[in-house]
Amino acid sequence: MPAENELFSAVDALLEQVARNDLPAPADRRRLREAAGLTQTQVATALGTRRETVASWESGRNEPRPPQRAAYARLLDSLADRFPAPPEEPETPEQFTPAAGHVAQEPAGEPTRPVPGTAAAPRPPAPPPAGPASPRRPEARATKDKHTAPAAADPRFANGPLAVLDVDDDGQVLAHCVGGLVLDVPAGTLPSLIEWTLAEAKLGQPRLHRNGRDSDPVLVLTPSALERYGLPTALSEEERRAGRLADNHKTVRQLARAEWKLTRRGFGPWARIYRPAERSRRNCVQLCIPAWHALDTREWDDRTDPQLPAMHPADLARYLGTYAERVMTPRGTTAVTGLELMTALRPPTRAEKDPATGEFKQAFNEDALTRRYDAVECEVPDEHPILKGRFPRHHLRTPAEMLLEEPYDWCRPLTDEECMNPYLVAVDVNMSFAAAANGLTIGLNGPTHLTGNPAFDPSLPGSWLVDLSHVDLSRVETDGRRVDGDRLPSPFTPHGERPAGPAWYATPTVAYAVELGFDVAPVEAYVRTRTGRYLDGWYKRLRDAYVTTMADLGVTTKMAGQEFLDAMARSRRADPTMVLLAGAIKATAKGGIGKLRQRNRGQVPYYEPWPALERETWRPDIRAAVLANQRIGLHRKLMRTAAAADLYPVAIGTDAIVYPSPGPSPLAVLPHTPEGKPLPGTFRLGVSPGMVKHQGTRTVLWAEKQFEEHGGVFNVSNLIRNAPAGGEGE
Repeated sequence: MPAENELFSAVDALLEQVARNDLPAPADRRRLREAAGLTQTQVATALGTRRETVASWESGRNEPRPPQRAAYARLLDSLADRFPAPPEEPETPEQFTPAAGHVAQEPAGEPTRPVPGTAAAPRPPAPPPAGPASPRRPEARATKDKHTAPAAADPRFANGPLAVLDVDDDGQVLAHCVGGLVLDVPAGTLPSLIEWTLAEAKLGQPRLHRNGRDSDPVLVLTPSALERYGLPTALSEEERRAGRLADNHKTVRQLARAEWKLTRRGFGPWARIYRPAERSRRNCVQLCIPAWHALDTREWDDRTDPQLPAMHPADLARYLGTYAERVMTPRGTTAVTGLELMTALRPPTRAEKDPATGEFKQAFNEDALTRRYDAVECEVPDEHPILKGRFPRHHLRTPAEMLLEEPYDWCRPLTDEECMNPYLVAVDVNMSFAAAANGLTIGLNGPTHLTGNPAFDPSLPGSWLVDLSHVDLSRVETDGRRVDGDRLPSPFTPHGERPAGPAWYATPTVAYAVELGFDVAPVEAYVRTRTGRYLDGWYKRLRDAYVTTMADLGVTTKMAGQEFLDAMARSRRADPTMVLLAGAIKATAKGGIGKLRQRNRGQVPYYEPWPALERETWRPDIRAAVLANQRIGLHRKLMRTAAAADLYPVAIGTDAIVYPSPGPSPLAVLPHTPEGKPLPGTFRLGVSPGMVKHQGTRTVLWAEKQFEEHGGVFNVSNLIRNAPAGGEGE
């Protein structure tokens, strides 16, 4: 019989083993790892397992098993001693009130999986352990995490707008949703996956306007999910050129046999799979396939250091889900989404009740773009069908034959006095195109042709043929002072040179000439008589999305001066996912404006109609008005800065302005009042759209070297990008 001491030793060993195996909550596991600066790969290597396995432990999908369990517990115990959990904030009465559409969940001891084939539901959170409170599990964090969507008010979309599908170590397909929610996917084929998504997944997003439509659910397929559903992890060269799978691909045929349809663009990186709608209920699911380059690095990622290929499915769901919450559910590229956002906020039609019959019929909304109108020759690009046979082949249209409203691309040589400054400081305007769209009156109907030297009317948006070559900036007084017009770009041309004769201009450009005090005498015009501020809501949503995201990165609208510059320098290191989100929001604003005049990208021969021409939102005149307003707004501040501080730019690239400076900081060059505040009407440091941030600083000697290497004056504005968080501009 064993001695008493041996029995006590055996019991002590059991107690020690139980203590080692008592793991913290999944959310706390991740907190401890991140607090120590460890990656999931480092932990997996030390424990002899895979990174995906560690990720599943931290999300609560799976629990570690021996022999890794004891070692993992030992690691977490040691980290917990070094990085104790912060004390939990006392609950307020508001925290006891459930949000609309939110059902309180009862705690359970162990995480459970949904039964395959049943309605998807979040796993209940584990009870908090005794002692210091630890963060809740990711599944219960939806209403706590400021980066994720709040609890959906609409029960149809309780699980958020989208899901990222991945296959775990056990071969189970998992759907990662916003807020850390993970759903088991029972579907084994692509048609059954579409059925499950529409019937049980509870994915989608409520409409942004009461007359609009709900956003379709989006499924993001990782490479492992592609393999599970019989899709290639990479397109062949032929498929890549076509932008889609071949129509005879087995998966496409499988969908056809199940009576699912594809849109005209076929099964590509952004595929729409649908059946005809049943009354007001849509039957449509959109697939996003990053492995097929659905998420372009120029828009959704960091082109210099791509993050998405290695991003965990839960983090990708957080990224795209937050974008959907703050902007809208992605519809394709950021440019496509930006254009769709305009329609979602200003739907073209509404349901109207007929007072005679009592039945509802379709009616047009007066504040929206409701139909396609005849194109205007001077407003369309060179390949438009309306120009067929109009000019000789390879003819380069002149400003008197086409509307050429574009951003600045201008540079000039430095004067001897400016060369005495050691630095060139570049600042760029935050979301300049979105800011230019705010408050802009645009035309909502078709063009009216005015001939016979019509009088200029600034309230009529459109295109005007007028000669502005007589405008001399040196004759203009700003705040009682005249400026050196030779050191400023002309406000009427993208290249900054003074116009040589009559040219087509958008209304904001002609109105600026009148504002400067010069007479204008249009020869003819194409104007729109039904007007509105169509883009105001679009701007406000993008503005709020950008400002909120920058606040997540530690940059707020209350910051100014050096505090703002320091916060911007830190923001690039704050949260990589939110950094990508800020870039995607800016790309949405820029691309949405560009889509208003989408050109033929080789889809059809020259002078043949291309698909974009069928949209009500193909409106090159609106794009021209926004770009003209952006350039004019920039020039207005250039004039005010020159008059107030005798400060002149040496280069402008789109929205990046370069000034000679005695110091490397924007604070050394941007004019201020005696009280230290930014001079009204000039460039102001800040995070809001229309304000500027530091893009970079270079020396004057560096600029002179660039001029020598390029054989003359060279636009250096886009090469000055050495400031942290300078970004890519607009």
